[in-house]
Amino acid sequence: MKKRQWQAFLQEKRLLCVLLLSILVSGWGILTVSPLGAPPFTQGAAGGTAWAQATQPPSIADVAQKAMPAVVNISTTQKVERRRAPAPFPMPGPPFGEGDPFEEFFRRFFGDRPPFSGPLRSLGSGFIISEDGYIVTNHHVIAGADKITVRLPLPRQEEYQATIVGTDEKTDLALIKIDAKHPLPTVPLGKSAELRVGDWVVAIGNPFGLEQTVTVGIVSAKGRVIGAGPYDDFIQTDASINPGNSGGPLLNLRGEVIGVNTAIFSRGGGNIGIGFAIPIDLAKTVVAQLRETGTVTRAWLGVLIQAVTPELARSFGLEETRGALVAEVTPGSPADQAGLQRGDIIVQFNGTAIRDSHELPTLVAQSPVGSRARVTVLRDGKERTFTVTLGELKDQEAKARSGESHWGMTVADLTPELARRFQLEQDRKGVVVTEVDPGSPADLGGLRPGDMIEEVNRQPVSSVKEFTAAVANAKDRDTLLLLVRRGTTSSFFALRREETR
Repeated sequence: MKKRQWQAFLQEKRLLCVLLLSILVSGWGILTVSPLGAPPFTQGAAGGTAWAQATQPPSIADVAQKAMPAVVNISTTQKVERRRAPAPFPMPGPPFGEGDPFEEFFRRFFGDRPPFSGPLRSLGSGFIISEDGYIVTNHHVIAGADKITVRLPLPRQEEYQATIVGTDEKTDLALIKIDAKHPLPTVPLGKSAELRVGDWVVAIGNPFGLEQTVTVGIVSAKGRVIGAGPYDDFIQTDASINPGNSGGPLLNLRGEVIGVNTAIFSRGGGNIGIGFAIPIDLAKTVVAQLRETGTVTRAWLGVLIQAVTPELARSFGLEETRGALVAEVTPGSPADQAGLQRGDIIVQFNGTAIRDSHELPTLVAQSPVGSRARVTVLRDGKERTFTVTLGELKDQEAKARSGESHWGMTVADLTPELARRFQLEQDRKGVVVTEVDPGSPADLGGLRPGDMIEEVNRQPVSSVKEFTAAVANAKDRDTLLLLVRRGTTSSFFALRREETR
């Protein structure tokens, strides 16, 4: 080998050795097996540490320590004056008896059942949004409570009796207030619209009564519809959420609340990596109204909508499944007056594209009553825009339209939305129970939302009109005999009018 070639060969080898030595010195951790699947370079010199910090999520300790003082424990007590009539399909009671931390889970996710003798108790969480004591939590945490106790976290651990400012069952949100002896720590509210699937989130609450528990995970999905109500738009997360977390905050890594933890999906009562939170953007509008008036006023468009399936999209000549299909227009409603028709596909509302039918009710509800909304529809393959002056959706009007009776229940004709909400077969005959008034004959008789009433006093009913007529014929009776389908089984329920006296 010639001298010049030999020198070039040695120079190349020298550079390779220097490169290998540099890698070993700067990141010795590459040769070390990291515990729990941690990234490499976590145990090396300064260069390796910097590389590791750039490739793994930052510690959430600062986020947790800043937010934890504003997360409170909420316990409620409800007096039981009488034992409810047992349902034909009773669910088991909490495994540890009266007052155990699983009570909130059983009440929330298994429905009504014969209560224990003595007071009913439940546990939940909440977070403080103002120094003078306003606290956000879930409606189901404080629903029906005679006494609401709020306990501040360490180091104070002071207890206060809270008053209800207002609740909204449709979004499962509530605002309560305590009169503290000093300014209270608060947690800032963020913007859930800025969340992306895959973002890190932190949940803080009191699962199973274990106060100030912090869990971390990611946003698994957005816009989830789980059948909880007409305004489903949940954030799905794999951060551990368990019974008792309800009402607690879901935070981003800036320490801002971007959701209100409200529900879990579980077959065994524990966390399996699927939890749901109400987006804070929705909660802001609801809480602001509750704080101002104690109630929530929503706008009304006046259409019955259904999802656009691939089959329907092809039938209407659409290239993709998008929008909300108008199945019915309420006569005299804002939509009717503006010119919307059955068969229109609403694709935009005030400039916001409608990708899925469940998005439209939330957009309408968040709009000011009396405002003028631009509604873009597809009709005969062409886009048309209508200006609609939104009305007010009143609970009394909603109940009247869906068939309210003096027996303490509200029923409605089965629609695709209700079938999805209550997980019902769309071809079933009957009317759906959508609400049951506490303490009413329907409540005491064991009815609950999602039941399908197939007969009234042995007469088949297939619509609200038929149900209303059948109930009217029984106005002089003290009992109402109903054939009710729940799940895959039909059973008779006898409601007694005098139980309301």
